[in-house]
Amino acid sequence: MKVSVIIPAYNEEAYIGKTLQSLKDQTLSPQEVIVVDNNSKDKTASIAKKYGATVISEKKQGMIHARNCGFDSAQYAIIARCDADVILPRDWIQKIVQAFETKNIEGLSGPVVYYDSYIKTKSPLPSQAYFWILKLITGGNRYLVGMNMIITKKIWMKVKSHVILDDTKVHEDIDLSMKILKAGGIISHDKTLIVRASARRIIKRPWSFFIEYPFRMAKTFWYNRK
Repeated sequence: MKVSVIIPAYNEEAYIGKTLQSLKDQTLSPQEVIVVDNNSKDKTASIAKKYGATVISEKKQGMIHARNCGFDSAQYAIIARCDADVILPRDWIQKIVQAFETKNIEGLSGPVVYYDSYIKTKSPLPSQAYFWILKLITGGNRYLVGMNMIITKKIWMKVKSHVILDDTKVHEDIDLSMKILKAGGIISHDKTLIVRASARRIIKRPWSFFIEYPFRMAKTFWYNRK
């Protein structure tokens, strides 16, 4: 199966090079890498081009708009998405292809560990706990995590008109997951599909992570209650 990788990016010149290098180091290369430049004022776009990525522009500000633009532009059957500050394991694409070739699934996700500052850890347990809690409170359903999510182009075309477009109302990954589940799609979780991400958002904006984040999670479930 062929894979498109989508990376939404806004002012990511300090991080995106490592992300793209980790894609170049894959044991199995993706068929395309698309960086969605969401009005960056720095060298994000030029760095992405240096690494051979296709750069497209999304003028509507926000993660959801950038994500949707990238997903719509993806040419291939599998759409893999990560953040611009993520370092991917060398077998990321290989494991993705294997999962979709051997399982009847429309979505796949895996744990995240943080590689910098005091949040630095090699253990995926905090991320796994997040998945377990979501599974517990939603009757056994699996969910996607934005930094490490993979879906089929087929299911995207089916649900794209139903996703909520306001970043302040929902967590885009959970909202997308719920739309996929409502459409009858199956989401799988691979505990070995671990990516490393920067903890910068937690460090710089702890109030957002520990207060606003749970509140927006509740709103996500509220908007998807029907």
